[in-house]
Amino acid sequence: MSTKHEKILQYIESLPVGEKISVRQIAKEMQVSEGTAYRAIKEAENRRLVSSIERVGTIRIEKKKKENIERLTFAEIVNIVDGQVLGGKTGLHKTLTKFVIGAMKLDDMMRYTDAGSLLIVGNRIQAHEHALNAGAAVLITGGFDTTDTNKQLANDLELPIISTSYDTFTVATMINRAIYDQLIKKDILLIEDIYVPIEETAVLQNDQTLHDFREQNKRTTHGAFPVVTSQQKLVGMITVKDVIGKEDTELIEKVMTKNPIAGSMKTSVASAGHRMIWEGIDLLPVINDDGSLQGVISRQDVLKALQLAQRQPHQGETIDDLVKNEMKMIDDDEVAVEFTVTPQMTNQFGGISYGAFTTLLAEAGSFALKKRKRGEAVTENMTIYFIKPVQMESVLTVKPRILDMSRKFVKMDFEVFSETVLVGKAMMTFQLLER
Repeated sequence: MSTKHEKILQYIESLPVGEKISVRQIAKEMQVSEGTAYRAIKEAENRRLVSSIERVGTIRIEKKKKENIERLTFAEIVNIVDGQVLGGKTGLHKTLTKFVIGAMKLDDMMRYTDAGSLLIVGNRIQAHEHALNAGAAVLITGGFDTTDTNKQLANDLELPIISTSYDTFTVATMINRAIYDQLIKKDILLIEDIYVPIEETAVLQNDQTLHDFREQNKRTTHGAFPVVTSQQKLVGMITVKDVIGKEDTELIEKVMTKNPIAGSMKTSVASAGHRMIWEGIDLLPVINDDGSLQGVISRQDVLKALQLAQRQPHQGETIDDLVKNEMKMIDDDEVAVEFTVTPQMTNQFGGISYGAFTTLLAEAGSFALKKRKRGEAVTENMTIYFIKPVQMESVLTVKPRILDMSRKFVKMDFEVFSETVLVGKAMMTFQLLER
């Protein structure tokens, strides 16, 4: 059975794109309290099913697939630029294909402006009208207004006219930043990208017996299974270890591990892998908000996904990417990494920032482990017990040294030199993402 929250989300998802919704309307339609309706609408916003805009309301928007994530709806543009909608509210759910900056003569501007575009322009009334007729929406910068005729045209064509107090350059930068952030999000692997759906895996019910477990184990060769109720709610996990020496007639719910660790669709794969290693589990059930089982991920799935992700080209650069780009392995008997401090990695005093320094150490440690033919690793803890200011443009040499290595953990010591001067010492522990 779905909870009220899940039912409201399903209802919102079933609404046509462009439909306007409100807390009061949802509460009345679904016969729930306004508080329950509000929480569900907030969750729908997180899931990118709706967009809430000041002075306009909440609109059902198209849910974007990961490969299409760099395209924004006009509703999202309004929120990015703190805009005011002057006309064409019914078209806010539409997606823009490109934006055009109107800093040229009218005829030249119109050569670049076509259906699905967003024209970013100041108080050029004629340009507003021509853009709408060409099938483009308009973003007016500098806080200017447009004519009532243009507003009516926008309403008729269902193409938004948005006004913002920011200047054209700032607006273009803000939209670019939003697209860039989404590209970074697209690169981050989530459980929903790699999980095995419940229909494609084997599960057991809590009222079945150990005889059923052994039959399932023989048929699938799986060593662990999620345990669910007849309503598909996750209630436990059962593994081969749990059934050793137990009778076939014993009920699964008597021997299973109750309240098992579980992940959600939006958990990152890296975080899930870390948890699985830490807790020593090979299979992680994936549940939704009401505790219903959606599927599973295995430790092998996590490892494979992380290795694949490392080989993919990244479109949005994070601090980690910037640091990795400046690192070079030194061909030496010992493992060593050379690194140049760029201006983006400095603090307000022009020295290397603490964040860039810790990332450098973690990456150098991963290099050292790969050279020792160990697989992926995640940082467990880090202690920097000596650090000197390092100026931008400095070339650093990082020397990681393995102190102790077990099947699951590695302890490592680091020395960082700027030319021959020692500028940093640290100790780190890594978890190995291996079986």
